[in-house]
Amino acid sequence: MSSTIWSVDDHLEDILSAIRPLDPIELQLPDAQGCVLVEDVTVPVALPPFDNSSMDGYAVRTADVSGASEEFPAVLTVIGDVAAGGGGLTTVGPGQAARIMTGAPLPPGAEAVVPVEWTDGGTGGGAATTMRPAGEAPEGASGEVRVHRPAEAGAHVRRRGSDVQAGDLALEEGTVLGPPQIGLLAAIGRGTVRVRPRPRVVVLSTGSELIQPGEKLGEGQIYDSNSFALSAAARDAGALSYRVGAVTDDAETLRATIEDQLIRADLLVTTGGVSVGAYDVVKEALSSVGDQDVPGSGIDFRKLAMQPGKPQGFGSIGPEHTPLLALPGNPVSSYVSFELFVRPAIRALMGLKDVHRPKARAVLKADKALSSPSGRRQFLRGTYDPESGTVSPVGGSGSHLIAALAHADCLIVVPEADTSVEPDAEVEVVLLG
Repeated sequence: MSSTIWSVDDHLEDILSAIRPLDPIELQLPDAQGCVLVEDVTVPVALPPFDNSSMDGYAVRTADVSGASEEFPAVLTVIGDVAAGGGGLTTVGPGQAARIMTGAPLPPGAEAVVPVEWTDGGTGGGAATTMRPAGEAPEGASGEVRVHRPAEAGAHVRRRGSDVQAGDLALEEGTVLGPPQIGLLAAIGRGTVRVRPRPRVVVLSTGSELIQPGEKLGEGQIYDSNSFALSAAARDAGALSYRVGAVTDDAETLRATIEDQLIRADLLVTTGGVSVGAYDVVKEALSSVGDQDVPGSGIDFRKLAMQPGKPQGFGSIGPEHTPLLALPGNPVSSYVSFELFVRPAIRALMGLKDVHRPKARAVLKADKALSSPSGRRQFLRGTYDPESGTVSPVGGSGSHLIAALAHADCLIVVPEADTSVEPDAEVEVVLLG
């Protein structure tokens, strides 16, 4: 146990300096969502790969429809259908047209597409509003069509390479793969991609008083909320999270449970049992853990100049030196600690450049001054209004007030030197949403 009082910033710096991004792996596209790309991806084929129609209508030569009007329509011979995915295209000659579907390749000879709404749809009647389905009206692919408006060259045609050209940079290294990026990779034919994987985070809560939601509360028992909140927070940060139900207050049981979990953990998070009580089993179980031959191995338990979340632990465990963060057991303390220390660690493992929650300056809206202990950085729950640039406190400063946390979308930061913050003062907020 360190006797030094650590600052929030020094503790975070110590964590991040020990975290190394996970080694890259090749993943199928569905598994790569949310991951960070570790290579530049270039376009192997132009998009679209061929000139294609952006409308349902008729592929025509522009000379055949110049001067066309409602009164004097251009009458063209329909030579067949061009469907999306179709091959063996027939050439459109003078006085001819081909029925064409959206996305279908522009046939040779054709220079433009006239939408079906500019025609009679091959019915011999007035302006059409829709094409007759091929199965219901095979004669719609032959006969004549009347075109009521002229079309310029390239009208309603998506040119080959108008999206991206072969050899273009599609995505650069460091890109986080969201749905549009996954879609682009699929569109250029990439089935797999090289990324840093999502970290596997194991969350363990400790305490003999904890039981699982859905069970009946006995005397002196409470529901285990921390493991649910923190495993959800780990998923929200981009990790794959594994929740281990509450472990009883027994050092040997806890040590064995942690050792069992190492096989599937890139990061371990414990909550509870890190203070100065007789039953603080996390400290008891992990104080002696570590390879004596490796400097820095093992877990260091610290006091931080912050509220809530004064007791913290950090170090590495097991043969792979898996990082472990030991958080306090009070629900608000554990969640605030997660946001400040675990979330950045997860995002550093992912190889993200920006690991921190966004911050903003806001004007405090409160009925009375906020008090804060001298020498500690306090994090109060709040609701932030970006329209007015104001923030309002939610609930009190107690580290067990989980109901208020559920209604907060930011943390109000009160610096170590400030013991009071007056209404209408400007404060820093950490945005959680």
